[in-house]
Amino acid sequence: MNAPHEVSLVADDARRSALLAGLAKILPDAALLWKPEDTVPYECDGLAAYRQVPMAVALPDNEDQVCAILRLCHSLQVPVVPRGAGTSLSGGAMPIATGLVLSLAKFKRIVSVDVRSRTAVVQPGVRNLAISEAAAQYNLYYAPDPSSQIACTIGGNVSENSGGVHCLKYGLTVHNVLRVRAVTMEGDVVEFGSEAPDAPGLDLLAAVIGSEGMLAVVTEVSVKLIPKPQLAQVIMASFDDVAKGGNAVADVIGAGIIPAGLEMMDKPATAAVEEFVRAGYDLDAAAILLCESDGTPEEVAEEVERMSEVLRASGASRIQVSQSEPERLRFWSGRKNAFPAAGRISPDYYCMDGTIPRKHIGTLLKRIEEMERKYGLRCMNVFHAGDGNMHPLILFDGADQDEWHRAELFGSDILESCVELGGTVTGEHGVGVEKLNSMCVQFSAQERDLFFGVKAAFDPARLLNPDKAIPTLARCAEYGRMHVKRGLLPHPDLPRF
Repeated sequence: MNAPHEVSLVADDARRSALLAGLAKILPDAALLWKPEDTVPYECDGLAAYRQVPMAVALPDNEDQVCAILRLCHSLQVPVVPRGAGTSLSGGAMPIATGLVLSLAKFKRIVSVDVRSRTAVVQPGVRNLAISEAAAQYNLYYAPDPSSQIACTIGGNVSENSGGVHCLKYGLTVHNVLRVRAVTMEGDVVEFGSEAPDAPGLDLLAAVIGSEGMLAVVTEVSVKLIPKPQLAQVIMASFDDVAKGGNAVADVIGAGIIPAGLEMMDKPATAAVEEFVRAGYDLDAAAILLCESDGTPEEVAEEVERMSEVLRASGASRIQVSQSEPERLRFWSGRKNAFPAAGRISPDYYCMDGTIPRKHIGTLLKRIEEMERKYGLRCMNVFHAGDGNMHPLILFDGADQDEWHRAELFGSDILESCVELGGTVTGEHGVGVEKLNSMCVQFSAQERDLFFGVKAAFDPARLLNPDKAIPTLARCAEYGRMHVKRGLLPHPDLPRF
């Protein structure tokens, strides 16, 4: 009699053979990867700490192929992980050993740009920045602008509900997408939302946006386009204390001003960035705020003056206003290159993504300073200050297992502090596999049951991107047994996920 694990291996081998044979009938040879040397590049996304080589990778180039692939996987009960550009920082596209990676990289056609309705229809593999480049000839652009916009795709933006430096005034992906066309795990094509002012039936568009590939596979997206402003200027405000800078954010919003962008960086971040891109940052400041105003020249002049007054009253030691478009872009290039700049000064970095009420920004920054001493690791802070979306970058050496463990505890501590301060464990990077334990802290068992209820309504067999974003009851019970407030786990020598 065969041992249970031997029976399982035989079943997996049979399923793999059936999957590859079925996929070979749907896709040309070049669009089906199954050899180890071909599938290894898909073992992780931007969160490279967690890796898993998939059973196979499929690269369809049309919706009919996607439908056929999903029907095949459903019939064989093979898990499917949808993948875009792989820039996600939460492990949302990490493969499953017995599953298929479904890459939408070939879906990169801009279907249409409608000037009269100010909309664009694009496939999910289209890069975020490419939409604005295509619309530029009509003096239009797509507002959400993640720092990875030169590489990240609109399908991934939909999956993670991405934001960017201008999300304060113009909104996240969910506020700029009108319609999503997608395929269910059973291979059925469905549409959510509409290009019309309203759509019949249940409003499920917001549920799909930010669902991290767990509900359906996106094949087409209709987005809003907005006119380019006549003028935009950026204020760079310097502060001699990070708490003052954090409090200034709340002061600006409290004054009734909604800037086009409101970003903050601390001294370690500006030092790393300045060496990398020469953005012209004040290296003596403990923190800087980048505050953008856009509109007509008259509107911008008035708003810049009002913001400058508020910033000075909040303790700004220096205020510099961009005097040209190249200078404005240079100021923003520094903020958008913070992550690669961190990569130049540290072997590895761990990017967190918590969100807190604006009034507590200064409090969290002070706590992070204490955590640096507690865990013996450096941290750079860059974030979307206007909506309280924090992106601390914990610097460590991944080759040192002890440093990696301390970095994980540091990150958990930050996220649990965000929850304690009235915030949430993610703003725009998603949960993926990275924040599953943190979800146990923020949400009750009843709330998690509701999440699974939504998942089951779309994907009863739980085959689409399983074991991501929503922690199981057993996982939370295990974490609860280990958990001590703010990241301190007993027995740190034991291996964990």
